Amino acid sequence: MSYFVYILASRKHGTLYIGVTNDLARRVWEHREGKGSHFTAKHKVHRLVYVEPFEAIERAIQREKTMKEWPRAWKIRQIEKDNPEWDDLYDLLNR
Repeated sequence: MSYFVYILASRKHGTLYIGVTNDLARRVWEHREGKGSHFTAKHKVHRLVYVEPFEAIERAIQREKTMKEWPRAWKIRQIEKDNPEWDDLYDLLNR
């Protein structure tokens, strides 16, 4: 089974949310439907801008916790390393 650390954004350089899941497509869909979390629903944080896969849940959870502690600039740098335009990666999940 695979696990994923992901970052959602409200827009480019907007509000960020970091999460972890074993079903990325389902979890992002939940966020988009307002069922993912109160925070993402309230702040309209629905754009999938970063994904990092892991084989072990423990490593994924540790990475999520570490990234949540990072300064905002580091999070932005991580996103823009692979996704400089902050494109929504959600549609790529269903291909």
